[in-house]
Amino acid sequence: MCGNINYICSMKSSILILVFCGVASTLIAQQPKDSTVVDNRYREDQFYFSLTYNLLGKIPDGLKQSGFSTGVHFGAIRDMPINERRNKAIGIGLGLSTNSYNQNILISQDADGAYMYQVINESEITVKRNKFTTYAIEAPLQYRWRTSTAREYKFWRIYTGLKLGYVFYDTSKFGGSIADIKIKNNNDFEKFQYGLTLSAGYSTWNFHVYYGLNSIFKESAQLNGKVIDMNSIKVGLMFYVL
Repeated sequence: MCGNINYICSMKSSILILVFCGVASTLIAQQPKDSTVVDNRYREDQFYFSLTYNLLGKIPDGLKQSGFSTGVHFGAIRDMPINERRNKAIGIGLGLSTNSYNQNILISQDADGAYMYQVINESEITVKRNKFTTYAIEAPLQYRWRTSTAREYKFWRIYTGLKLGYVFYDTSKFGGSIADIKIKNNNDFEKFQYGLTLSAGYSTWNFHVYYGLNSIFKESAQLNGKVIDMNSIKVGLMFYVL
């Protein structure tokens, strides 16, 4: 009889232990599992990639754009917070950029190698393609404001500043009924470019705009006796990555 009682007591104890372990494991599982170490020295948006639609501003009489003119920009930025919360920062970067412009100015050379510019008369000349493209090293300088924290990876941002560029290579290409013309490293292109920038958005998707403060061409580039004083305007999307 005593053996049966001891056996029953032992069974009850085992059941209680199993129930206790089950309840305990359930409670533990319900506890927050965020074991991420909070980095109070975090930085944001160390790399960037941008796709833009390129426009020409201050265009001379007769010039018009055609097709889709694109820009591709990518690089790295050193994020340097300037307040304790680290939601305000200065960003200094270095990157590469390529920009094409489809338009109706024919760039060619005379017998002496001098560059000539003329608006294409499409009633007389059939055009298959006509564009110029620049390749540049760029250095963005930004003031950065955001709503980020050490734990929040999706946030609002407004980054504004200045972008400096050095055009290290350029091409102009024409294909049509009169000839195929390709020119490299035209000395009339302004090597140093600079303009204002603004990037704003939430999380991955950010609106981006660049407004060039100086001309794409030097004063030596003239159309009908006037300086081609066009500047670059770029509108598109900016993607930032840690």
